Amino acid sequence: MQGRVVRTPLIRSESLSRRFGCEAWLKLETLQPIGAFKLRGATFAMSKLTDEQRQRGVVTCSTGNHGRAIAYAGSKLGVNTIICLSRLVPANKVAAIRALGADVRIIGNSQDEAEVEALRLVEEQGMTYLPPFDHPDIIAGQGTIGLEILEDLPQVNTIFAGLSGGGLLGGIGIAVKSVNPAVELIGVTMDRGAAMVASLEAGRPVQVTEYESFADSLGGGIGLTNRYSFEVVRRVMDQSYLVSEDAIARAMVHFAEQEKMLVEGAAVVGVAAIEQHHLDVRGQQVVFVVSGHNVALDTLDQARVIATASLG
Repeated sequence: MQGRVVRTPLIRSESLSRRFGCEAWLKLETLQPIGAFKLRGATFAMSKLTDEQRQRGVVTCSTGNHGRAIAYAGSKLGVNTIICLSRLVPANKVAAIRALGADVRIIGNSQDEAEVEALRLVEEQGMTYLPPFDHPDIIAGQGTIGLEILEDLPQVNTIFAGLSGGGLLGGIGIAVKSVNPAVELIGVTMDRGAAMVASLEAGRPVQVTEYESFADSLGGGIGLTNRYSFEVVRRVMDQSYLVSEDAIARAMVHFAEQEKMLVEGAAVVGVAAIEQHHLDVRGQQVVFVVSGHNVALDTLDQARVIATASLG
């Protein structure tokens, strides 16, 4: 991965440290070449392809950022890629994937429906399927974030990360807890269409309805035949929280106005969770994984309107 993936900085947030009474740190995955952490897993997985697999090409489904990561890695490695997306994927993310030369297929109204098309291409064309999260190499690649956090902040107490299919949180959890099991790992997602949370509550992978959200990157199912990420998350995650669209919007506006960062909703759910659920992190060393910045300006404008209205 060296030379293809950025070792991102961990910077202290003065505003969040004051606001929450802790030492707040931001892991800036926004600085990856594609603007999101997904490049780590995609790059690691694609680097392990055989020559035959590279010739046949790679297919995936995505809510946006993983597809962009696969397309980017494919362009660097000379591998043809097909990215299957649902109609819920924002137009700016679709355009960014196409700009990297990938063949984009828009299928259905959910990631699960897009996955059906991806798996059909595997059967018919012999392509290699690299899923967004449920793959050992994808999970391992995302786990390098955890290793970097420990190198930069060995005394970390709590890590907040977005919770979707579990690749990000699972990878970080494996890496961090293998070194320091006492670190608390908290997963956060939107309060509608939260597939992993619903699956954990049911004790098995379940399907949920997908909805539009400021945290669109956290949408999508985890797959009814999930083999890896469900069990990993169940093992390493200490707590999970659901957050409202209002709370996500307020956190996005905070990052824009106080941190001077344009980030997507999925990147701020940890901050939203502390605010909405009045979590006590005083005196702790807290890391927020700022997972991506692939958001359209009009989405931030919408967030600003909702944030203002929610504050009365």
